[in-house]
Amino acid sequence: MFRLGKRTWVSSKHKKKIDVREGIVHSAIPPEELARLSDDIIAALKTVYDPEIPADIFELGLIYKIDIEDDRMVKIDMTLTAPGCPVAGEMPGWVENAVGTVEGISGVEVSMTFDPPWTPDRMSEEAQVALGWY
Repeated sequence: MFRLGKRTWVSSKHKKKIDVREGIVHSAIPPEELARLSDDIIAALKTVYDPEIPADIFELGLIYKIDIEDDRMVKIDMTLTAPGCPVAGEMPGWVENAVGTVEGISGVEVSMTFDPPWTPDRMSEEAQVALGWY
């Protein structure tokens, strides 16, 4: 299994950036393939946008965890900016459809969680710039 753990963003307070690839557990998938799958999954996630915010869900910090199982099943834990988000019922399907296009994966499971709740601190610098917050 390969895990892209909780993403920690560059913060104006801390000026520290942590690579999203930290937290590799163990995998039967060759490292080169894991790197390609990871890059392709992230690229696919970056095509999904919250319709109310001009930034993709990856840069917004809505993706909490990505697991790539040895059988190449991708499991994603994600959240929304608010539990009452109007696209709450649709966005997991958007994520599943986007990641499902990645060559070499066997399937996608998306789980929604609100623990911990999303906060703007989870946004990347790129998302903050897009929103005019930086």
